[in-house]
Amino acid sequence: MVSPHGIKLAVYLISSYFGDLNAKVCDCLLRRGTQPLSQIVHFTELSRENVKSCLLVLIHHNCVQAFAVEQKGGFGEAPRVITQYMALFDNIIHKLRFSKFIEIVSEELGKECEEIFEGLLQHGRLSLNQIIDRYKQSSNQGDSSADAARDSFNSLVKARFVERCPAPEPFLKPPSEEETAAKKRGAKSAKIQAQTMEQQALAAAAPMESLRFLVETDTWDDSVEKTDKKTMDVTCGTKRKQDNLESNTELLATDETKVLWRANFEEFIRRLRHKACVANVKVCVNNDAAIVLAAALELSRHSETKLRIDNSVPQSINAIYDEVIKREGGLGMDLERIRASLNELGCEAPLMAIDETYSVDLKSIIEQARIEEVESIVLKRYGKEAYRMFRLLSKADRLLETDKISDTTFVEKKDAVKILCKLWKDDYLEMKKVITQGARQSEFILWKINKQSLWKHVLDEMYHAALNLRLRIANEREQEKEILQMPREKLVGGLSDRYTRLRKIWITLESCLMNLDDALMLFHDF
Repeated sequence: MVSPHGIKLAVYLISSYFGDLNAKVCDCLLRRGTQPLSQIVHFTELSRENVKSCLLVLIHHNCVQAFAVEQKGGFGEAPRVITQYMALFDNIIHKLRFSKFIEIVSEELGKECEEIFEGLLQHGRLSLNQIIDRYKQSSNQGDSSADAARDSFNSLVKARFVERCPAPEPFLKPPSEEETAAKKRGAKSAKIQAQTMEQQALAAAAPMESLRFLVETDTWDDSVEKTDKKTMDVTCGTKRKQDNLESNTELLATDETKVLWRANFEEFIRRLRHKACVANVKVCVNNDAAIVLAAALELSRHSETKLRIDNSVPQSINAIYDEVIKREGGLGMDLERIRASLNELGCEAPLMAIDETYSVDLKSIIEQARIEEVESIVLKRYGKEAYRMFRLLSKADRLLETDKISDTTFVEKKDAVKILCKLWKDDYLEMKKVITQGARQSEFILWKINKQSLWKHVLDEMYHAALNLRLRIANEREQEKEILQMPREKLVGGLSDRYTRLRKIWITLESCLMNLDDALMLFHDF
């Protein structure tokens, strides 16, 4: 379930990129959940053609996924197949960090790959022919640049920065009688958490792993080229509109012979997650441990089957050593220093030396980073005394009585009660009253941090802050719109000062937004 400010931020991003009509359709899907076309038309009060056009744009930019389900008909009627649409919240929020994705590509693969990747981010989905066409136009080298474009594209796919697009409209089969009976059996079968309809749709749409990063040799003939040029008018234009769509199935019509490609957000988030873990270890443990962790994560990256893994894939000590000595600062490390660093990372030494493999607990590293982030918020917002009390409750991870908190943190009980109540009112703590029965009735107030609910609350606050920053940036641009439209050579005197002021504010706000996005990923994506 997406938080209220998370929805507002996502809708604002869609409005900024694709306009108010698309934002209205997105808002409907985020607030009301998965909907068929008829319901979206009803709730948005837009025309059917406008809704179809908006869905086409949102699907093309990986912000909405369509899927078909079988719906039971009325009495004496055959079942019907209904197309449902769901908003992809994560993909929408990823628009905040496109600059980070581009930087990763540029650092690892170079300028040519960066240009191709930037085109995919801009246009959502492109075929290989469209990518090559676009590269030829931008490079002004004609047909001679086609081979360079292919090589750069292959490099992007090999690094898993680009993947094949999911199926446009997978069909979800209705549950069989056996599956329905298993659900009704109750407690025992309920232990295995069933996938939601949306999760099933995403799994069904995803290409097979053997095909996901497979580049086939396209036949570059005139007919394909002409087809692609026609498609480019729709997919690569600044405004993408379809006014003559007559049916819901026509909305998702696609040429099955053409493979479309998109940015693989999962790979970028994985790399940023690894980077965050290494940075946290470097600060909290030491530089040696950070080098060893970076080496272990580099070895295990392509073996990870999902994004949020609790432990890194086990690696042998020899493989870790070979990777460590390739890194800056790792050349002088021997096996004993590497084992010591692995021990500091919480890895247990194997019982048998024959198979000496190590796996790092990434979940605990992320958990510690979240705690430190919230502690810094408490320190800045509520002061040192609140910080000490919050840190005590965080380390205890259980209910503590007011007197215990006051005595341990050296804060007067009267002040401690005020601070604890303030943290409780702002949803940073949970409070529980306990009444003891006896000769004299007594009441005790106990306090505790519920980390899971706290993470959700802090994340919503961060969404709110990110939205405010985006609005402030937009407001500054609007106020100085005339300055931005003027040629640079005409910006003299007072106009030059206004431009310099705007540039400083812009850089500061964008920097704050990038730092805030690091925290957003820590609580939502990692």
